[in-house]
Amino acid sequence: MRGLLVAATIGSMTVLGACQGDSDIDINALSVETEPADVLYNQALANIKAGKLPEASRKFEALDKQHPYSEYARKAMVMNSFANYRMGRYAESINSARRYISLYPNSEDTAYAYYLIGLSYYKQIPQVTRDQGTARRAIAAFSEIIQRYPDSEYVPDSEEKIRFARDQLAGKEMQIGRYYQERKEYAAAVNRFRTVVESYPKTRQVEEALARLVEVYYAMGLAPDAQAAAAVLGHNFPDSQWYADSYKLLASGGLEPRENRGSWITRAGARLIGAES
Repeated sequence: MRGLLVAATIGSMTVLGACQGDSDIDINALSVETEPADVLYNQALANIKAGKLPEASRKFEALDKQHPYSEYARKAMVMNSFANYRMGRYAESINSARRYISLYPNSEDTAYAYYLIGLSYYKQIPQVTRDQGTARRAIAAFSEIIQRYPDSEYVPDSEEKIRFARDQLAGKEMQIGRYYQERKEYAAAVNRFRTVVESYPKTRQVEEALARLVEVYYAMGLAPDAQAAAAVLGHNFPDSQWYADSYKLLASGGLEPRENRGSWITRAGARLIGAES
């Protein structure tokens, strides 16, 4: 029995050796091929310049895997976020930028990472008739730049994009408010228009919101509130068609714009002075 086992073992080793010899396996070929970090990074930059964004992204990802925690890997992470943003891969861009911020919160490029997150959300802001969750997330990202990096070169554009995103949020409130107004659900309509006046006083929507409040309060028989809304509208937008229409509506009932110091509208009106249109 022992002799048979020895013979079988030797036979197996012979067959295995023959197979290895026939296949001529190169152990080195099984290892992951690597390139110097600077070579990968410069190749990726060249691909971006040439418009080959998918290839650039692959190079940045390879660099991150092959040379983790190196200076080139750090740069590659934020540049990969940029490449994905340019390709419209917004989720990938956001994830890469967030990873960068978590690993390098005090880096010189962290403000840019926040900026890429904001841009990625900003590009996804839908029409005002749809949910505006991405507008809120864009505002949050851009606000981080303004608060954390007030001297950053990205602040002016961030402020401009925040204004647009806030206008979208106000526009959504107006859309819902008009819907309630048409259905004569006046209390619900007032809540929406009031939100625009109090929460988004620097948006384009506030002018119409005040005019709608005149209409709704007048329809509800709340003349003092309708007059107060018209007074605030006239004080801030004296030449607008919305004010002309509101004045005409009040005049039809023998009324005119008048401040009401006990009304929330008059108090809110003090914050509208100099509102941006």
